[in-house]
Amino acid sequence: MGPLVAVVDYGMGNLHSVARALEAAGARPRRTARPGEVIEADGVVLPGVGAFPAAVARLAESGLGEAVLAAARAGLPLLGVCLGMQLLFEASEEEGGAQGLGLLPGRVVPLPRSPGLKVPHMGWNTVTWEGDFPLFRGLEPPVYFYFVHSFCVPGLAAGAPGAPAVATCSYGITFLAAVARGNVLGTQFHPEKSGGRRMSVYRNFVGLCAGRRRRAAGCG
Repeated sequence: MGPLVAVVDYGMGNLHSVARALEAAGARPRRTARPGEVIEADGVVLPGVGAFPAAVARLAESGLGEAVLAAARAGLPLLGVCLGMQLLFEASEEEGGAQGLGLLPGRVVPLPRSPGLKVPHMGWNTVTWEGDFPLFRGLEPPVYFYFVHSFCVPGLAAGAPGAPAVATCSYGITFLAAVARGNVLGTQFHPEKSGGRRMSVYRNFVGLCAGRRRRAAGCG
């Protein structure tokens, strides 16, 4: 039986597609709007489509934001997808600005409007990374993934003690396509829309959830 993965339902995400992808990757996805069910899972996915300030408000009003923070502090693998990844950072400049969950260092900013580049950034683009990135095991960079977004987190300096592992993409600016620090992970792209071998992103995440479940059960 696969690990139980809570898919956080705060009313702003494509939960059905994410849940189907997790199930195909070997998990038991549970779409939930109940804070208690988030912390009881073996792992958590925070999806998201829409505006950052509205998402933060809904997470706060529902208690789901505190539940996500508690899950992260408890060591559960946590994956933010698209807007869900942005919510993991400290703040966003979208619609006048709002504070994020603060689990990762950085600020969400608008994609620059450059000649010949349309915003939102929609479609396939290459993602690159160096070294062992937990979500990309089994893949070799560069890899095309599917993006739909108008805001991003600019590339962070890697290599400093405690700095997140990062994967980057370029679209008028070099921005974070994926990030990982301990049990907190995120992708700006949509793995569930990317298909094929790229679905290994979800399989790798489910593997992290299964490993955490075994450790919690005292199985090494």
